[in-house]
Amino acid sequence: MAGLVNFEDEQEVKQFLDHLEVQYSFQCYKENDPEGCQRLSDYFEGVKKNYESAAKVLKHNCESNGHGESCYKLGAYHVNGKGGVTECLKTAYSCFMRSCHATGKKSSDACHNVGLLAHDGRAHDGGADVAVARQYYEKACGGGFAASCFNLSALFIEGNAKGLAPDMKQALRYADRACELGHVWGCANASRMYKLGHGTPKDEKKAEQLKERARALHGLQKDQQLKFGE
Repeated sequence: MAGLVNFEDEQEVKQFLDHLEVQYSFQCYKENDPEGCQRLSDYFEGVKKNYESAAKVLKHNCESNGHGESCYKLGAYHVNGKGGVTECLKTAYSCFMRSCHATGKKSSDACHNVGLLAHDGRAHDGGADVAVARQYYEKACGGGFAASCFNLSALFIEGNAKGLAPDMKQALRYADRACELGHVWGCANASRMYKLGHGTPKDEKKAEQLKERARALHGLQKDQQLKFGE
C-alpha cells in the first residue's frame, strides 16, 4: 500500500494492519529477526488483542533468540497466566532472570522482578533468599531502577537474620540514589536519616532539601493521576 493511510477509512486501515502482520511475521520467522518477532508480539497484543498468539511469539523469541524484552514480557504473562500460558512464578522467575542478563530496555525491570521474587520467596522452594534479592536489586539499581535502590535501602535498614547486618551508611546511600531517580519514599527516608544522623552526621539543611523534593515528587504524581483521570 503506497502513500499515507486514511485512518478514517475502515477498509484501508484493515488492509494496513493486515500488511503489518505479514511484514512482521516475515521478519520474525523468515529473516530470523528478533526485533521483528518483538514487533509481531506487540502487534498481536496491542492491535489484535490476541494474547495467545502474542504468547507464542514471545516464547519463540525468548527461547530461540534470547531476546530480553520478549523474555521479560513472557515472564509477566506467566505471573498471571495471560495468553493461555501456565501461571507459574518459577517459570516467570526464569524468564525474568534471562531478560536481566540480556541487553535491552527491559533488563533493569527484569532484574528488579528477580529481586522481588527472591526477596519474598514465592519463586524459591527454600523461601526468601535475601542474598540473591540484594544481588539483583543492585543490578537493577545500577541500571537506574529507582524501586530497587529503595528496596536496597530498606534491606540495609532492617538487616537480616541470615547474615545481612544493618548498615545505615549503605541504607542512606541507596535512599539518596532512589531519591535522585525520583522515588518519593527514597527522598522521605533519606531526609529522615539526615535529620536523625543515621548513617551520616546530622544535617538539617540537607534533610529539609530532601523533604521538599519528596513533597514536590508527591505533588507531581498527584497531578499526573488527576490528568490521567480527566
